Formats: sequence, structure tokens, C-alpha cells
Amino acid sequence: MSDSVRLAKRVAAEQSCSRGDAERYIEGGWVAVDGERVEEPGYRVAPGQAVSLLPGARLEVARPVTILLHKPAGLYASDEAGSARDLILPENLMPGDRSGLRYLKRMFNGLRLVTPLERAASGLLVYTQEYPVARKLLEESRHVEQEYVAHVSGQLKEGDLARLQRGLAYEGRAATPMKISWQNETHLRFALKTPDPGFIEYVCDSAGLRLQALRRIRIGRLPMAGLAAGQWRYRLAYERF
Repeated sequence: MSDSVRLAKRVAAEQSCSRGDAERYIEGGWVAVDGERVEEPGYRVAPGQAVSLLPGARLEVARPVTILLHKPAGLYASDEAGSARDLILPENLMPGDRSGLRYLKRMFNGLRLVTPLERAASGLLVYTQEYPVARKLLEESRHVEQEYVAHVSGQLKEGDLARLQRGLAYEGRAATPMKISWQNETHLRFALKTPDPGFIEYVCDSAGLRLQALRRIRIGRLPMAGLAAGQWRYRLAYERF
């Protein structure tokens, strides 16, 4: 379409606004082409195509988002396609999400995983565009407590629980105390500062236990409560890790 133009240019002309405001309308999900919402300012439109603002259109400052996701076991946790990130779809948003945020393509710009988790494990992941959140969960991760439930088989010997609670050195990381308690006869609850991948399995092995399944249920002060496997929600403005 040699006579086509960028959508942002068309919106700026028809709405008598700046190119920057036109891009904000588009990326904010307020522009339709032939009745279909388009969120890419560089989308090409032909002269005969209808371009309109959707009802309720308003200029908004793009607010970075943080997403909490319940990863099922067996999925990779990464920033790439084919990983748990693919679950961040409108139909998987937790019912009752109270953020008031709209699902927009711009929320994937620079979105990164900041809480690694083994493929075999399930549980809470955090993806974020927010620098303070990324700094807290990456650069300051050694100060952030996480909570896990481990399904194990085997029996602990007398004194093993106390020994494990004092901590174990692992791959160059010094031993640090951790809280371990029996949730029931087959499930151990771990609360410890951000562990390296594989650490909890190593702890179980060192005590003669076999790790059957692992689930992360809390990161810092934010629990996974309410998120079914495969669901996600936005972090609320007042929530802190």
C-alpha cells in the first residue's frame, strides 16, 4: 500500500493532536481501524480505512506493571515465548482482579522475569516492568524471604530437622538459617531467603528425603493466595514485596 500512512500520523491529523498524543491514544488501546482495536502506532492504514477513537478514549501516562503468575509444573520460567509467560492472556486473568488495569500490548514492553523457578516446580512467578521491583527481587534477593511447600517421601532421623534449620552451604553460598516445619506427614514447609535453583532438592537429599514436588507459595510479603494454576493478576499499587 504505497499510499498508506502510519496510524499515529492519521490519528494526529484527524484528532488535531500531536504525534506523541496520537501514539498514547493508540498504545492505550483507544483507537480502532475498521472497528478493530489496533495498538501499534506504526500500523499502516490505507486512505479508505476508517480510523476512530473508541468510547471513553483518554490520554493516559503508561504505568509500568508487575504481574504475579501461578506457574504449573513442567513449564519453563523465562522471558521467552514457549515459557510460562505465554499464560499471560486475558482469559487467564484471575477472576476478581482489583487492579482496574486494562490488558494492553504495551505491558509486554521490557517485561522480565525476576524470580527464577525450576521447570519441575510450580508456584508463584513475578514478571515486571518496574525498576524498583526488579532491583528488590534481583539485586537484593538475598534479603527477600520465600516460602515453599515440598512434597517428600522418606523419614527424617532424629536431629535432622534442627540440623537443616541451621542451613547448608550450597555451590559457594554460605549456610544461612532457614525455617523448616512439617505441614503434614508428607509435606515440608520451607521459609528461607531466596534460594538458588536446586537448593531445596539438595537439602532434601542431604537428609535422605526424596523430593516429589515443589511449590512456591510466597515471595516476600506477597502470597500466591487466590491464583489457580495458570492464572495471573496485576500487583496492586499498595502491595510491597
